[in-house]
Amino acid sequence: MAANGNLIRPYGSTPGDGQVQVSFTLPIKAGARAREAAKQLAGKMGLSDVQVVHMKDLHGFTYFILYGSVVHAVDLDRIPQVEEEELALSFDQINGLIEQELGRQIVVVGACTGTDAHTVGLDAIMNMKGYGGEYGLERYPMFDTYNLGSQVPNEVLLAKAREVGADAVLVSQVVTERNAHLKNLTELIEMAEAEGLRQDLIIIAGGPRIDQFLATELGFDAGFGPGTTPRQVAAYLAQEMVRRL
Repeated sequence: MAANGNLIRPYGSTPGDGQVQVSFTLPIKAGARAREAAKQLAGKMGLSDVQVVHMKDLHGFTYFILYGSVVHAVDLDRIPQVEEEELALSFDQINGLIEQELGRQIVVVGACTGTDAHTVGLDAIMNMKGYGGEYGLERYPMFDTYNLGSQVPNEVLLAKAREVGADAVLVSQVVTERNAHLKNLTELIEMAEAEGLRQDLIIIAGGPRIDQFLATELGFDAGFGPGTTPRQVAAYLAQEMVRRL
């Protein structure tokens, strides 16, 4: 921890030493020249006291792992409080909370939107078999789910949400080339607002490049990244619905 206020730097051997580990690949054969190229690149990235601790030839390319120190710090006071820890509810507790507080099922519509055809993450959350030893939302008796699959236009997703009287919309975005996920996610929120649906929906984004900070910046209620389990999403939806009563 830095001496002044809420400034923090990476921690290596001692507090505030700024030590980090980075890895990258360069299009050059392994050797002394490649090692020096990696060190110079690390220097241009702002690292000092650079050490190349691993160098592996990849048939004309070279993979590196380096250690170094950064002078930069992050001011925690400038980072908004966007994450809320949900209670760690069990499968039965989630269903019990919904039944007791809402007295009806939560209706959820999910899809991979735009050109995204990667349904693994969406299916892990919504399908009955679930993920990581936990049941998906289809298995919860207090959820009524509609998995629309892949490459669903935003307007089709919102039309389905309106048709079934959805409480929540789940959007999975895996394709991130040229920031395609940002375009799709931004467009969805804009459409929901234009159609007067936004205030009535809990809208969640998920995917490998998604986190709570990005999601809320784009206008979503929550964002879930890699490793998210169905129970985490179910618990968030149940507790958020109760909060909105």
